Amino acid sequence: MEGWQRAFVLHGRPYSETSLLLDLFTEDEGRVRVLAKGARARRSPLKGCLQPFTPLLVRWGGRGEVKTLRNAEPVSLALPLTGVMLYSGLYVNELLARVLEHETNFSALFFDYLHCLQQLAALSSSPEPALRRFELALLGYLGYGVDFLHCAGSGEPVADTMTYRYREEKGFIASMIVDQRSFTGYELRALAAREFPDVQTLRAAKRFTRMALKPYLGGKPLKSRELFQKSAVLRLRTPPVAKE
Repeated sequence: MEGWQRAFVLHGRPYSETSLLLDLFTEDEGRVRVLAKGARARRSPLKGCLQPFTPLLVRWGGRGEVKTLRNAEPVSLALPLTGVMLYSGLYVNELLARVLEHETNFSALFFDYLHCLQQLAALSSSPEPALRRFELALLGYLGYGVDFLHCAGSGEPVADTMTYRYREEKGFIASMIVDQRSFTGYELRALAAREFPDVQTLRAAKRFTRMALKPYLGGKPLKSRELFQKSAVLRLRTPPVAKE
């Protein structure tokens, strides 16, 4: 791929003393793994720009699973993610690195990803709505089709006060059972609209997306989730600074 393409770094790790092995999320080729030769060298023009959340223009070449990065230029400064928003961005990056097929076009998802990062960078409150919307979009692009608006048993529109239990490969079926797989019609309509007006619908969305993403992630836990949990524990243990 010799032309320029928009991209973000999802994950990077050292490769030899001076190089980096990177997972990129690109506009036209999806997830691409590249070797950035000399990127860690002291005088490398790439030093500092190959970081997550920095919009890039990149070129690469070569054959095989690992390409060779030819050039990379930052389009702008990195999106300013700190605190819980930073952990949320790392979670989104790890999710893409884990579930996207190698070198498969996800150009529409690329803009959903960019929009999610922009929302996280602009938020001062909870990142949960932005994360749930992105997860639902990702599931759609992965082919995880589900009808939130109709009972899979009768075909009738869901009713706000009715309970529906999710069954894989079938959908939501009216049920008297209330458990982790059960959702009200009100919650299902929120999932369909990707709008979460209250805590109830946000919690329902998180339950559904975790359940739906589990087959794609397998049994291996997400490192970003573990980091966030450890950080939360440390914050709780840190005593407040006394005011003078």
